[in-house]
Amino acid sequence: MSVRSLDPGTAVLLIAHGSRLAAANADLLALAEQLHSRFPGHVIETAYLELTEPTIPQGAARCVSLGAKRVLILPYFLSAGTHVTEDLQRFRAQFAEQWPSVRFDLCLPLGLHPLMLDILCDRLSESL
Repeated sequence: MSVRSLDPGTAVLLIAHGSRLAAANADLLALAEQLHSRFPGHVIETAYLELTEPTIPQGAARCVSLGAKRVLILPYFLSAGTHVTEDLQRFRAQFAEQWPSVRFDLCLPLGLHPLMLDILCDRLSESL
């Protein structure tokens, strides 16, 4: 199933772990640009859990300051480890308390999505 549209006032906060390597962090920015082209007119912000900025609180604040009434927290993580199940849930609860008029929802990580096998096979074929 593919998302065709987002409700008006919905922002996406795309979150990655963060790295000391600028090239690694640049992947998230490129992904955010691609998301923005799919959802023009919507706020698409990036944030990192650690090691670089913007931080997750900075990203959430930016979404709210740009008028978001709902923020979809989208983890760019492979699995629902501690960062997703604890850290991002804690941030979600904190933001809901800080901005009670804004709805914050935590999306699932990439995980075992049906297309993941296709992605892995593409990477394997690139190496052959």
